[in-house]
Amino acid sequence: MSDLPTVAVIYCILVGVMFLGLWLYYDRRDHSRFERERRRRTFHCIRCDHVYEGPADAEQKVCPECSHENVRLKF
Repeated sequence: MSDLPTVAVIYCILVGVMFLGLWLYYDRRDHSRFERERRRRTFHCIRCDHVYEGPADAEQKVCPECSHENVRLKF
């Protein structure tokens, strides 16, 4: 039978590996969410002065307020 210090060390290692795995999982998940939000494009409607967002690959998008097609906002 194993003695108490050996079991305690194995338990601590297993808990540490579990926390490391959870940390890596949530770090990757949050990073992908951040990148998805960061890559969105901003549009400004010249007709109704509405500011809205669109997907990253869109160069033109229709305004949700007045249905006027606008080009992306460039800084």
